[in-house]
Amino acid sequence: MEVSKRQKLMKKIESHLRTTARKLVKFDTEGEALQYLVNSFRAELECDLIAIVLKEGNDVVPTLYQGDFLYGTTYPPIEIASCSPRLFEGSVTFQEMEGNDTCPLIDLLRRNDITTWFSVPIKDEESEYGICMIGFQRHVSLLAEAKQLFDDFGEDVALAITVAKKKEIQRRKMVGVEWIAQHFSLDMPIEQFVEKIVERAGKGTNAAGACMYLYREEDNSFVFHPPSYGRVNSPNQIMMKNNYRVSDYFPFLEKPGGDQLTVPLVVNFKTIGVLHVERKNEGRFTKEDLEILDMLANYVAVMLENVRLYQQERDHTHRLRFLLQYQQTLMKETIRNEDFHGIIKTLSKMFAKDVILFDRFMRPIAYELRRLNEQQFREIAKQASRQVPRQSSMGGYFQLDCLLDVSVVVWPINSGGDVVGYLAIEAYPQEIDEFFCLSVELALNIFSIQFIKQKLVFDTKEQLKDSFLHKLLTAEIQDEESIIQYANVFQWNIFDEHRIVVLHLQFPALEQEHADLLKLNVERSALWDQLKVRIAIEDPAVLYGAIEDKYILIVPASKEKKQPAKYWNEWHQRINGWIEAEGVSCRAFFGIGGITKSISDYYFCYQQAVQALQVIVHDFQGTSLAFFDELGAYTVLHHLKEISAAKLFVEKYLGPVIRYSSERHVDLLQTIRVFLHCNGNLTEAAEKLYIHRSTLQYRMEKIEEMLGFSLNESEQRFNLMMALKLYDLYGLDSAKMMKR
Repeated sequence: MEVSKRQKLMKKIESHLRTTARKLVKFDTEGEALQYLVNSFRAELECDLIAIVLKEGNDVVPTLYQGDFLYGTTYPPIEIASCSPRLFEGSVTFQEMEGNDTCPLIDLLRRNDITTWFSVPIKDEESEYGICMIGFQRHVSLLAEAKQLFDDFGEDVALAITVAKKKEIQRRKMVGVEWIAQHFSLDMPIEQFVEKIVERAGKGTNAAGACMYLYREEDNSFVFHPPSYGRVNSPNQIMMKNNYRVSDYFPFLEKPGGDQLTVPLVVNFKTIGVLHVERKNEGRFTKEDLEILDMLANYVAVMLENVRLYQQERDHTHRLRFLLQYQQTLMKETIRNEDFHGIIKTLSKMFAKDVILFDRFMRPIAYELRRLNEQQFREIAKQASRQVPRQSSMGGYFQLDCLLDVSVVVWPINSGGDVVGYLAIEAYPQEIDEFFCLSVELALNIFSIQFIKQKLVFDTKEQLKDSFLHKLLTAEIQDEESIIQYANVFQWNIFDEHRIVVLHLQFPALEQEHADLLKLNVERSALWDQLKVRIAIEDPAVLYGAIEDKYILIVPASKEKKQPAKYWNEWHQRINGWIEAEGVSCRAFFGIGGITKSISDYYFCYQQAVQALQVIVHDFQGTSLAFFDELGAYTVLHHLKEISAAKLFVEKYLGPVIRYSSERHVDLLQTIRVFLHCNGNLTEAAEKLYIHRSTLQYRMEKIEEMLGFSLNESEQRFNLMMALKLYDLYGLDSAKMMKR
């Protein structure tokens, strides 16, 4: 009979445990499952006390109980180490624990007058959650046969708790996703986005502080991104140095169980930052906290990337609109003004930087300084003139070297394949992104248009200038009023005193037997075009132009400051320097006429300049510049009215020599000239001609034979000298001599 009762009781207990286990897995939360467990046990077993004691880190806490547990509500957490380990290993009854007075949990039961009790561990193969303690204040006979049933039931309860926890985590994730979907949009500022994420991370994990760090590639560091949630003790910046393992800087990276917890923000296998929480308000950070942070981190990483791309696209669109507005403003400046100052000022405002514009000769023609001082500006101009001609051929932009406390980047301005100027901006190379380059390209195009516009205006004025000079430099002025109107166009006072100079460009290649005359003429025209620009830049008061193959310079006499020789020597050196800079094999000659007093004097002074040029080209070896007024006998010969008489005189004394030299390609004229200059001294003349004295003796005998008289006679030497001067003055070449 007794056996039958025990069997019925075992079946009843087994049935109850199975029913309870089946129902436990249906609950969505851990709290609901444990509450059902407590209620069902107390109703079925008619116990006086049932308590769920859960592990929390290194402690156990009476979490949920029913009955006369008078001293449990205020009892502090109990260290697991101080409890009997048998309570957590398997089902235990009070008989098995008799004599154990050191376990705080058993002491707690005893203090609540529980005389009969047993405990069931809540654990499975993966997790240990704690124990379930069932007690009676009366004596109850406990069945040893039910021990295995309770152990199995403990595993079922652990499974139910695991399932409930997962459901709860999933539900929290769903709630989190819904919360994220409700609170975030791509238009949200990044600060507001960070604020909501760290707040959610802090509250979701019950942390006292939460923050976000974003990785910055420029200096290889994690930088705190405000705002934070609560109070955070972490630094504002964490330098990674040469170690790229994030866990070395965040020791609790994906590691629960501590007072901090960190999860990485990963996009396309690249860590872009971390989400960090610290100081949990109760206990330590758990796996559940890690899962919550992981969920937030996964969303944050994707959201941050989407926000970045969206804002980048929005900023790109905004910057393009901004760029279009500035393009319109720059274009208006090209229409409104002929210079570059308006464009430079607008460009400087657009970049918020110092901007300098150089012409092709590295002369600053416009600038806007915001941060630089005048000394720095002069140093930049100096370095640019040294470095740009050397580096501009490499293409693209480049940074000027040898500058202190400032970085300047230079772009060449191209027009029709030629460099017409340079744009310099005070900037560092790392600032030059895609938009910066696009902005500069736009500006370069605007500058190119303005240079083209100036070139068109310049060419138009040049055509007018040449026409004006043709009208001015004639023997008889036909329409004086028209000339005055032309002068007004150039804002040039024709009634002031002016000096007239003729510039001759001599190419050594012209003296070669098979010279390409067409090519040389093209080179000469191109060189003159470059010199005109240089002259206009150097002194806008200089009027210049071309008549046939002669290049004319007309300068106010006041510019000479009563030192004409010094003034024109400086101009001569300047022009030869420009020719050398252009890389052209050429030599410049200056024939300098007199000073005008009236309009009618311009032609007369022009002829003086032409004849002074003829003299130094043919006679003054080693001289490249001459004033007509200083030519001595040439000034008298200049007034000869009968050109035909001069031709006859030159033919009589030099004709045979000129024709012989032309046919045999031997310059006997130079031999005669040097011989006469040396007063007939054969030794001195041979040295100057770089020939042997006997060779000179042979030449002189040949010349005397052709001329028909001896060169030892002083009268004949005078006649030869006069013929040479007339030849030099009027440019009577061998072709003219042969027309006779």
